[in-house]
Amino acid sequence: MKIAWGITGAGDYLPEIFQVMKKIIGRGDVKVQAFLSKSAVMVVKWYKLWNELEKISPRIMVEESANVPFIAGPLQTGKFKLLLVAPATGNTVAKIVNGIADTLVTNAVAQAHKGNLPIYILPVDQETETGKRTTVLPTGEKLDLSMRDVDMMNFRKLKAMRGITVITSPYEIEEIIRKETQSEST
Repeated sequence: MKIAWGITGAGDYLPEIFQVMKKIIGRGDVKVQAFLSKSAVMVVKWYKLWNELEKISPRIMVEESANVPFIAGPLQTGKFKLLLVAPATGNTVAKIVNGIADTLVTNAVAQAHKGNLPIYILPVDQETETGKRTTVLPTGEKLDLSMRDVDMMNFRKLKAMRGITVITSPYEIEEIIRKETQSEST
């Protein structure tokens, strides 16, 4: 099974996502094609995860424009079993829910959606009971963040979109891949 993995410029959940993705490819039945926004390159390097990314995805596609490198066609023509966007910044989520496809990742979501490809998105800005959450910086320091109302509104809109499944933890990714692999073999 081959999956497309879009990475945006958020550090939230990034180490955990990489840990899960390494475990998934370690199974041997899943191949990953990573494609990154321009900002994701900087963030992945800031977290010192670039070498890990090269192990997960032997070919890494880096955004030059919304359609370069060309990922839309392969997403629509069955080259991939699913599209995973993890992590997804608040900006990426805002664009997706408003139909804006002007980056490599948002265009990939739009084109995968048109092609009826399953889409799974892990937004970093999520609703919490307190409206706050803690993230971990590359240094290991913790940083408390307050969720903005507009981001929570976009999170709810994303959850309501047909054809998109919102996930709230990196650890859900492994279960999704397991189920998709099982459905492929039946």
